Amino acid sequence: MTGDAFRALYEELRDLSPREHGDRRGALGHLTPARVVAAAAEVRSGHTVSLAAPIETVAGADDPDPARHRMIAPAAGESDDEGLHFARDRFAMNVHGDADSHLDALCHVLFDGRLYNGVPASTVTPQGARALSVETVRDGIVGRGVLLDVPRLRGVPWLEPGDHVSAGDLAAAEAAQGVRVRPGDLLFVRVGHRRRRQERGAWDAGRARAGLHPTAVRFLAERRVCVLGSDGNNDTAPSAVAGIGFPVHVLAIHAMGIHLMDYLQFEDLTRACSRAGRWSFLCVVAPLRLTSATGSPVNPIAVL
Repeated sequence: MTGDAFRALYEELRDLSPREHGDRRGALGHLTPARVVAAAAEVRSGHTVSLAAPIETVAGADDPDPARHRMIAPAAGESDDEGLHFARDRFAMNVHGDADSHLDALCHVLFDGRLYNGVPASTVTPQGARALSVETVRDGIVGRGVLLDVPRLRGVPWLEPGDHVSAGDLAAAEAAQGVRVRPGDLLFVRVGHRRRRQERGAWDAGRARAGLHPTAVRFLAERRVCVLGSDGNNDTAPSAVAGIGFPVHVLAIHAMGIHLMDYLQFEDLTRACSRAGRWSFLCVVAPLRLTSATGSPVNPIAVL
């Protein structure tokens, strides 16, 4: 895809995503209270499933700077002492990476000197983001989730790195799974990244991974989804667009105001949905309240 074609697609999708001048919630505007109430009807068995992968604490090919977790109490020998003691620990991690499940705030993508809806990129400072931070979703995201399983559609365990998911794939997966994505839905697209990583081992996902083709983002605009999540990065690598490394991030976050979730895991959810014979569910996303952060580690919960 040429740079000019990408710019034309960006403008098309921006125009298909109406917003007021001061809008800071983006596509979450599609998730109305009435749609949240309707999403509660998706709960039938009460079975809950995590969509997050365990946080990595050991360096790997896709995670050279993993999270750091260390115990700070009890001290050596203290656990054997009489009386009350507490186990305590400390945790630190990079929010954005190629291994851990996380949510991207609308301030995450800076493009042509702007953030979503024309907010100046200068509002992101060394002290944090003054606008469009993850604090925007401090009350959580609760709505109807839909999982579209593209490897299942194609009859393979996973898509190979570099492969693209098209809008046609998404529509075909809907038809094959007997589900339809509606306005205000949280859309989850499985490419099989986690299963491949588990069976083949980690690789440099920054250089090679499966994801959506930029033109597939039209599907999101037409259906007015509010959140997009994948078990990969959502973007394919190498990029399909000359000179733009993460075109899906630019189109979804910057042009349309869609919050993204990267590197989730869907293997448990796929089995649960297959057993239940349905691919929609109530989904609850509760990011940390990091008031000026560009994203948050996240553990979305599907409730079937």
